[in-house]
Parts: sequence; C-alpha cells; structure tokens
Amino acid sequence: MDFALSPRAQDLCQRLEDFMARYVLPYNAAWHQAVAEGQYPPAFLEDLKALAREQGLWNLFLPGLREDEPGTRLCNLDYAPLAEIMGRLPWAPEVFNCSAPDTGNIELLHRFATPAQRVQWLDPLLHGTMRSAFAMSEPDVASSDPTNLQTTLRHDGDALVLNGRKWFVTGAAHPHCRLLIVMCESGGDGGQASKHGRHSLVLVPMDTPGLRLVRNIAIMQHHALEGHCEIVLQNVRVPAANLLGAEGAGFAMAQARLGPGRIHHCMRTIGQCELALALACERTLERRAFGKYLADFSNVQEWIAESRLEIDQARLLVLRAAWALDQDAHADLSAQSRADVAGIKVVAARLQTRVVDRAMQVFGAMGLSPDTPLAYFWTWGRALHLMDGPDEVHLRSVARHELARARERRGATAAYFTTPEQLLAPPRIR
Repeated sequence: MDFALSPRAQDLCQRLEDFMARYVLPYNAAWHQAVAEGQYPPAFLEDLKALAREQGLWNLFLPGLREDEPGTRLCNLDYAPLAEIMGRLPWAPEVFNCSAPDTGNIELLHRFATPAQRVQWLDPLLHGTMRSAFAMSEPDVASSDPTNLQTTLRHDGDALVLNGRKWFVTGAAHPHCRLLIVMCESGGDGGQASKHGRHSLVLVPMDTPGLRLVRNIAIMQHHALEGHCEIVLQNVRVPAANLLGAEGAGFAMAQARLGPGRIHHCMRTIGQCELALALACERTLERRAFGKYLADFSNVQEWIAESRLEIDQARLLVLRAAWALDQDAHADLSAQSRADVAGIKVVAARLQTRVVDRAMQVFGAMGLSPDTPLAYFWTWGRALHLMDGPDEVHLRSVARHELARARERRGATAAYFTTPEQLLAPPRIR
C-alpha cells in the first residue's frame, strides 16, 4: 500500500496551486457578486476555463481517457490532492471541467456509451461545452434504498417512454445543462428480475417534450443557481437508442459511478476543512478577548488540535480508498473497496460538521454571515450526511462487510479467551 504521488501528480498539484492563486482566487469576490445578482455562470468563467485547458489543467479526474480525448489520465490516488485543492473554493472545479455531477456522468458515458452516444454527449462534456445532471432520488419513496424507485420505463415501438418524478437533481438548472441521465424502473422481464436487475439508465435531452423543471430547491435556505431541482417526467419519449448500457443494469452502473465520485466529494470536503482550520487559526492569532488572544485559551487550542488530527485521519482513509479503487481499476469493485468507499463518505461528512462548526465558533457571529465561506461549508457538510445516500446506509454497508469477514474466520479468536475450560486444556505445541 503506497500513497506516494507520482512525479507528474506532484507537478500538477503545484501548477494547480499556482493557477488557483494567480487566476481563480482574484475572481472570488466577483463570482459571489455575479451570483448574488443572478448572473450564472459569470461571464469570466469561460475565459478561466479556456486558460485552464491551455495550461493542461483540464479533465483531471478520469484515468481511462483515450489518447484523442482531452485530460490528464490521472489515477484516483493522484487526482485526490487536486480535488482537495479545488475543494477550497466551491466554484473552482468548473474552471477545470471537474464539477459534479459531470464527473460521474462522464465516467458513465466513457464506460458504457455507444459510439453514437459518445459523439452526441461524451465529447461535448469532455470539451466543457455543455453540462449534465443525474436523476435518481424521488419525493414519494424512501430513496435511501436505491432500488426503491417509481419512475417507469416502457417500450413503445422504437421509443422509450418515461413517467415519474425526480428531485434534488443537482445541476439541472444550469443554463448549459443539456442532458439528464434518468434512473428508471424497467422490469423488462415481467417482474422476475432481482431488485438489483430491474433498473435502467436513459439519456434524456433537457428539451424533450414532457420534461418539466418544477422548482429549484433551496438547501437550508441556500439557493444554488445551478439547481437542486424537482423534475416531472410525463410521457417523455426518447429513441430506444438512448438507453445507456444494458437494460436492467442501471443499478450496477450507478454504483460504479458513485465510487470515484465519493472520493472526489470527500477530498473536496477535506479541502474545505483545511481552509476552515486555517481561517480559524488566523482568527485566534488576531482576536483578543478578556485580555488575551483567543489562541491562548486552552479550549481553543483543543479545537485546533482536534481538527488537525481529524483532518489528517480522514485524508489517510480517503487516500487508502482511492488506492484500493486503483487496484480494482480493471474489475468490479472488491467487497473491501466498497466498504472503504462507504466508510469515507461517513467520515468526511462528520469531519466537515465538526471542523467547520469549531471554526464558526471561533469567528462568533461573523461565522454565520456570508462574509466568510464557513456558513456555506457548514450547510454543505450537513447535506453531505444525506448526499449519495445517508450515513446510516453506508454504516450498514461497513458493518455487513465486517460481519462477513467475521463469519469467514469464525473461531479464530477462541485462543484469546481465558475461560475455566480453556485454562484446564493443555497447550499443544505439535
């Protein structure tokens, strides 16, 4: 197990840091001003994207790119610190064409799209000329069970007809969003398929008749202009050629999409936590109360120390999961990798809640205001406890994996007991 970055990744980290400092951060205030005025995306974003691509800081996340496709082809482990750097600024990933949900959708299309689908959808996404969204969660069912969906897919000649309602569809309100990947219940074998073999993914252009964007849902009063949308699909008809992958394989495909995506989310979260800790530390060195600097109070020192330890622990867990994904790169994820990815999702959400909350406490009332990024980070951290599945589902996955391992080695711990019966039993050397 080796977490060392390749020389190329080290070079890209330095170049990305320099690009962020020189070109992206100077626009941060302008970005917030533009968004506050409803200008999204801001006009300068395309210039930054063009410059990032010119400098080779483009599509940093996908290891399997072909030679004729733009990007760096970094493995998950090498991409992880880049995601952390971009994570400090919530809008930065779009500059480098590394935004969710596009990253996951690009991975899906790259693995499963037909040649025609690649030309129509994958190529524009790789070149950053359009955006996309992924529709899975539904308002009328407990979507924490990803097989528990009601949106239906039926065949009608050479067309697919979709009916249902989706919500919290991230990115669907982006002005450049052209594609919605919809997870549907297909039940194509008359209802005999297993619960994991009854779902399909369909490529739906956003301008398809019958697709209606109902609302853009605010997250704890935070209104994202690109959207967390509720969408109605009413007799939406698309060509049968818009089926992505095999019918009935949607669940497995969606799970494959989420593995690397959770690595990205977690590393961006760690980047935000690092920034929150840095802001808090600087504040404690400048702010005085009761005759001394905040940094001199023992409880504040404990907050700082706990945050540092928790960030470093979380980073190591995420890097281990990224390394494990790279080992499984040419096969289905191993049970251990699936448990690792589930575990880091919980760890990252809890980390953000604790670290950012401490930083907000250091800042006092200012920490609640839009003057610092902390209130946004806190909101995002709370959402992370539910995003891509609630903590409880991931904890159950980790527990099931651990119990499966225990069943395989059942009895292996017997010699560690010192019951009366074992004390009387003579040891056996041969």
